[in-house]
Amino acid sequence: MKMTDAISRAGGKCELCGSEGELSLFAVPASGDRRDNEIALCATCSGQIADTDTLDVNHWRCLNDSMWSQVPAVQVMAARMLKELASETWAQDLLDMLYLDEDTQAWVDAAAAEAALDADAAPTLDSNGTQLAAGDTVVIIKDLNVKGTSFVAKRGTAVRNIGLTSNPEHIEGRVNGTRIVILSCYVKKS
Repeated sequence: MKMTDAISRAGGKCELCGSEGELSLFAVPASGDRRDNEIALCATCSGQIADTDTLDVNHWRCLNDSMWSQVPAVQVMAARMLKELASETWAQDLLDMLYLDEDTQAWVDAAAAEAALDADAAPTLDSNGTQLAAGDTVVIIKDLNVKGTSFVAKRGTAVRNIGLTSNPEHIEGRVNGTRIVILSCYVKKS
């Protein structure tokens, strides 16, 4: 895709935050030979994606709109950024609402798998030091007050099909029908 095609499609606005100004082409990482993986981004979004240590959490509230884009590459990037911000209650809520078709979800999952294989990434360990993987089932070992809700995740609760995050100390899972982030030191692999 030519840069002018992506910018034309975007209407001269950043495809993630909607800001106008100078846009650059960003290739959303994808496995295989995808030709539809380029999106138009502003300098703020590009810079924060390149260096996640500089994330301005409030800037990314724009994902509330861009996650509904009809462009798969924009949906994938929105999902990735929401996962990066999953410790924020609003981002977790948006992730719970997000619907992706099978191909787009596979694109997001493939990127997560590649990130998990990154040599620099520390493994996610449970309370016993056992390495956890996406899809594992764990048991909560301590009653946990869940921020932003009125319930307690009780000790002994099984959490099936967990997800890993970019932080090796956190896992994601569904408890009482709500997707939450749990510290890995409070679970054990079953």
